[in-house]
Amino acid sequence: MLGRRRCLQSFSSRRVEPLTGRFSRCLGAHLNLHSSAVLPVSSNPSVPLSSELRERVKHAPLAATYDPTVVEKGWQQYWQQALAPETQLKINAKEPANKVFSMILPPPNVTGALHIGHALTITIQDAIARWHRMRGFDVRWLPGLDHAGIATQSVVERKLHKERGLSRYDLGREAFVDEVWQWNEQYGGKIMSQIDHLGAIVKKDQPYFTLDEKRSEAVVEAFVKLYEKGLIYRRRRMVNWCPTLQTAISDIEVDSEQLEKATKKMLPGREKAVEFGVMHRFKYQVADSDEVLQVDTTRPETIFGDVAVAIHPEDPRYKKFHGKFVIHPFSKERIPIVTDDVLVNMELGTGVVKVTPAHDPKDFDCGRRHELPEVEIIDKYGKLCGNIDQRFIGLDRFDARQRAIEELHEMNLYVEKIDHPTALSICSRSGDVIEPLLMPQWYVDCSGMAKRAADNVRNGVMAIEPKSHAHTWFFFLDNIQDWCISRQLWWGHRIPAYRLKPGTAGTTASNDKWFVAPSLEEARQKAEAELGCKLQDDDLEQDVDVLDTWFSSGLLPLSAFGWPNASNDDEVARDLSSSYPLDVMETGSDILFFWVARMAMLCEEFSGRVPFEKVLLHPMVRDKAGRKMSKSLGNVIDPLHVINGISLEQLLSDLQGGNVGQRELKKAEKELKKEFPKGIPTCGADALRFTLASYLQQGRQINMDVQRVVSYRHFCNKVWNAVRYALPLLETTDSGDASVTELSLLHGDMTLADRWIMSRLAAVVSEVNTGIEANQLATSVAAIQRFFVQELCDIYIEFSKPVLYGNRLEEGVHFEQEQHARKRSAQATLHRCLDYSM
Repeated sequence: MLGRRRCLQSFSSRRVEPLTGRFSRCLGAHLNLHSSAVLPVSSNPSVPLSSELRERVKHAPLAATYDPTVVEKGWQQYWQQALAPETQLKINAKEPANKVFSMILPPPNVTGALHIGHALTITIQDAIARWHRMRGFDVRWLPGLDHAGIATQSVVERKLHKERGLSRYDLGREAFVDEVWQWNEQYGGKIMSQIDHLGAIVKKDQPYFTLDEKRSEAVVEAFVKLYEKGLIYRRRRMVNWCPTLQTAISDIEVDSEQLEKATKKMLPGREKAVEFGVMHRFKYQVADSDEVLQVDTTRPETIFGDVAVAIHPEDPRYKKFHGKFVIHPFSKERIPIVTDDVLVNMELGTGVVKVTPAHDPKDFDCGRRHELPEVEIIDKYGKLCGNIDQRFIGLDRFDARQRAIEELHEMNLYVEKIDHPTALSICSRSGDVIEPLLMPQWYVDCSGMAKRAADNVRNGVMAIEPKSHAHTWFFFLDNIQDWCISRQLWWGHRIPAYRLKPGTAGTTASNDKWFVAPSLEEARQKAEAELGCKLQDDDLEQDVDVLDTWFSSGLLPLSAFGWPNASNDDEVARDLSSSYPLDVMETGSDILFFWVARMAMLCEEFSGRVPFEKVLLHPMVRDKAGRKMSKSLGNVIDPLHVINGISLEQLLSDLQGGNVGQRELKKAEKELKKEFPKGIPTCGADALRFTLASYLQQGRQINMDVQRVVSYRHFCNKVWNAVRYALPLLETTDSGDASVTELSLLHGDMTLADRWIMSRLAAVVSEVNTGIEANQLATSVAAIQRFFVQELCDIYIEFSKPVLYGNRLEEGVHFEQEQHARKRSAQATLHRCLDYSM
């Protein structure tokens, strides 16, 4: 609210436009931060409006009660016209902005609707954008959408199965991708409409989509350049495989769930729960001996991939077994006993470890040290496979676990199971247990880029606020692993790498040889030059995998403004040079590693400059009990429910139509009935935004309580009523003029009350600006509310009523002139306070 147009200006003299239009437009165009003007401070030009809309603004009186739905809907046309590119061109032509302020909206996934976290981001960024616009900046705040590879593909696959009983394999790749594009067109437009509904002054004429043509060009350019620099490579390594999603995922997309004891857990696609948090102990028979070695494992199903058992070289209990062998319980083959002081801790368990190089990262390293074979016995579907006991082939890994335990019992080799603290690796997208698998993937060598990104913060080139997050920034970047960027999906950026099809005539080259190029034709030319033979385009095939979504979004500070086409287009070059680096990156702290770190690494690699000098992080929004909002818990708050209002019946219906489990469903229904017995009242976007801003106290998590939004809805009503009270008193002076005398001409007539409220106004303007500049939006919000309610309404307006209503306390010409002067001063003072408050 406060600081409209002139939050940083002194109270300088100026002519004032008729008040009916001014206050009606302010309130009609939304209250508080939502209604801040879009024009530069210095010139204060009027926004050109159609004659029909101008007459409506001028003459429509304020309604008796504040109805946010009517107000926000009624003035949407005004803001669309005021923010239109052609309008801004007219304004900039009169007085160009002194400086560009650039920022991008973290792109929401095209998987459905915006959630309350998006509303928080938009609230913060919109306040920042409007504040800079009021200070004369050319604000370039770009909105966009993320194609969200895994998330979107999963949603569309579920929709296909539910509605048509089909899988993506039934459709085929091309038809399935067409289905996803249709989804994108449907929900992408819906999300952009919701962004409008929240009042964001984004540049709608310059949106981005991470899978559109311009961003695709940037992705290909980045991949090829990194490959040519030797920073992208392909290698067969252990990956985090999600059997449900059928793709590899990066380390930071894996959640670690700590279990302290035996725990049964339901997994996707399974009818029965699986037990975790236990250690199984069984015996390996030592070859040519009556002795046995007892081995502990949390994964008995991987016994079929065991190629050795390991002991510590200094463990006195097992020195006699150095160089010996054990008999595999199922294959009956002899496998070696190896000594390994890296893998084995003598103090843990029995001090004997089974070695399964193909299905455990630590075992994989051990296998490489001892040149052990890598026997793959679990496929990408999580089923047993390979050269193993035929009775187990095709069994689900967890069914095979139970079957293996039963057979070990029958062989008198199973000893016991005990509770064991376990860190269970869970796919953050699907909830499935990660299966470590060996497969070739594409990787980015992040070591050099990560060091630069960490050093930039250490050296003050880039700042992270709150500063407490710098520690986690350093921990992640200082210990970074190479980034697995390939995903076994159909929706996303196809990897620009090509190889020879098997059996290509005229060459004996292996089809493991890859040629990276922006196009098939360029890849063919590279292949011909390297292989020394003539090829046809159809002799090559493109990698079927796609890139990790974060690869494309990591380029956005550059690609959103036209990179890499700046060298070919002068307009793009000017836009990029004036907009990059971004002035600020404001986003949620939960994607510091997923997104911010990747932008910091990739964008500097290609531009030689940091993509932003300041990173502002806000906390996640939780429910009022402090729980993470989750559809599975039924505690997600839809911002449109708060803005538009919703009945209890509809809330319950939406809840029951979700994917909430029965136990959580009953709990969520009980909470809804208790908290919203009459549903959620219509609060409007302004009350929601004001509430979210008020939660932003440094270092505190946000436990969202919808009742707090309702209270700010009452505050919006207070503002409405105050202006509605003031308009009749300010619309005309005694001489009939439709404007208020400029305050600077009335200093000698100002009463003590007038001077006091003006001093309070100056103080609160300063406090609001300081709060925004210091990234303490809650301080600004509190100052606005305190001034308007406690100082302006409760004190000044009450003191000014006798003067404004013209109550005559004395008779005579002198007293009438003095009273008239006081009235003019009170009018001008009240006008100034309300004007600045809007």
